[in-house]
Amino acid sequence: MSNSEVQARRLNATPRGVGVMCDFYAVKAENATLWDHQGREYTDFSAGIAVLNTGHRHPKVIAAIKDQLDCFTHTAFQIVPYENYIALAEKLNQHVPVAGRAKTTFFTTGAEAVENAIKIARAATGRPGVIAFTGAFHGRTHMTLSLTGKVTPYKTGFGPFAGSVFHAHYPNALHGCRLEDVLESLQAIFRSDISPQQVAAIIYEPIQGEGGFNVAPAEFVNALRQLCDQHGILLIADEIQCGFARTGKLFASEYYPDVQPDLITMAKSLAGGMPLSAVSGRAEVMDAPLPGGLGGTYAGSPPAIAAALAVLEVIEDENLCARANQLGDQLVETLKSAGCRALAEVRGRGSMIAAEFHDASGKPCAATAKAIQNEALAQGLILLTCGVHNNVIRFLYPLTIPDAQFHTALTRLAAILAEH
Repeated sequence: MSNSEVQARRLNATPRGVGVMCDFYAVKAENATLWDHQGREYTDFSAGIAVLNTGHRHPKVIAAIKDQLDCFTHTAFQIVPYENYIALAEKLNQHVPVAGRAKTTFFTTGAEAVENAIKIARAATGRPGVIAFTGAFHGRTHMTLSLTGKVTPYKTGFGPFAGSVFHAHYPNALHGCRLEDVLESLQAIFRSDISPQQVAAIIYEPIQGEGGFNVAPAEFVNALRQLCDQHGILLIADEIQCGFARTGKLFASEYYPDVQPDLITMAKSLAGGMPLSAVSGRAEVMDAPLPGGLGGTYAGSPPAIAAALAVLEVIEDENLCARANQLGDQLVETLKSAGCRALAEVRGRGSMIAAEFHDASGKPCAATAKAIQNEALAQGLILLTCGVHNNVIRFLYPLTIPDAQFHTALTRLAAILAEH
């Protein structure tokens, strides 16, 4: 069956609201490579939107899933529990950079993790308010859309949104938003919208994902922690896209040794392609909801839990944090030396790297980013765009990508960039 035949079926059977980037259809994948119906090969620098830090079908992950399938597929942990759920919680509790003893609970999607983190924060503080940031992406459900700081395409036509949610500025030196501007925007919320004594949590991404891979400066994170401590507000780090070795550390929050969040949300690369998310946090905060207040029918699915245990082993055994830094350094050098006139900035940590493009007048240029993405795809390299202005290309290759394949992809990328 051809890609075009499947494409016609998709357009007929699925709604336009499910936006699809590629016009080909995957039939097979291995590590950093995808194949379509025509047998064409693609190098995957998207990794299912940062889900496959350990690559497509890592042998250890596949083996763990198969072993679990031979035992049972589902019981609902809240009805009949299973030990693997507890084992994974114990491992994450050892690693998450929160103060004191940690506890962890599991869900299915990143949006579920964020929603439950907000529930936990509200239960722990008895307060309704939540502050998020411009450019943030926290999910597509009603609550998480309320937190998300980008209108098109995510919020268009879906309001009104959840109440008691407010947005402050996120620091962005390239676009002139300084720390002083960020802190003033927070104070403006306290003056005009909600008192700090009514705010349950401030949620931020240590590196914004959809917002354009904007890295949180240390002074910004320090200021958030101080503000939260001053007013009894909980600090939530959304590590859904930046977690599990992507940035060169298991969690991006580790780059801020003087700051420990109260809650951390995670998903994506946690389970190597299986649907699993989690909320970890300080034990006394996590225990705030009553029994039955947290959970879900598929929350902590046994095959996904098994996959996540294998992912943590792979990250450690293959030293993927160090590899993220090595690959990221090579990518940054390629981007900066390609001679791309439209390149305004390269930023990120480890292998969570992005390139932002501007036009000749210095304004954000989505057309350039899209042109580079399209040319790369035509040459078998899958890239993703992002950013509030859609003018950023983000690079999310599996950290397990073979060296030769990575070098070939960078050579191809450099040639495309040189044309712009």
